[in-house]
Amino acid sequence: MKILMFSLVVLAFGIGMSFADPVTTQTSSENKIHYVDDQIMIMADISNNQDTQQNFAYLTQVRTDDDVVISLSWLTGSLSPRQSFSPAQSWIPAEPGTYHIQVFVWESIDHPSALSPPLSMTVNVIERQT
Repeated sequence: MKILMFSLVVLAFGIGMSFADPVTTQTSSENKIHYVDDQIMIMADISNNQDTQQNFAYLTQVRTDDDVVISLSWLTGSLSPRQSFSPAQSWIPAEPGTYHIQVFVWESIDHPSALSPPLSMTVNVIERQT
């Protein structure tokens, strides 16, 4: 069975830098505060724990509380045996609200066979107080 191991970290870059705790399951949105117009980097650490090369597609999806997908991005690559990689996709929220971020690692875009269970995180986005 092909399995890539990964953990999710969401980073926000703006005036300062904030780090979100790594998650392996759904986490509470009250701990994840970010700001409108600040870049959020959705980053995961993925590892190929096999003895063979593994192609992958790293997908990130951002949904609103109304379950509307507002961002979908991906990158593809290949990991050598025992190699690790930390891909990241950026997203800039335009409006305040609660957003649900999911990360998927598949064999490819054309062959969406999961290499690892998806990870989820909920973040709150607020207006920056001036």
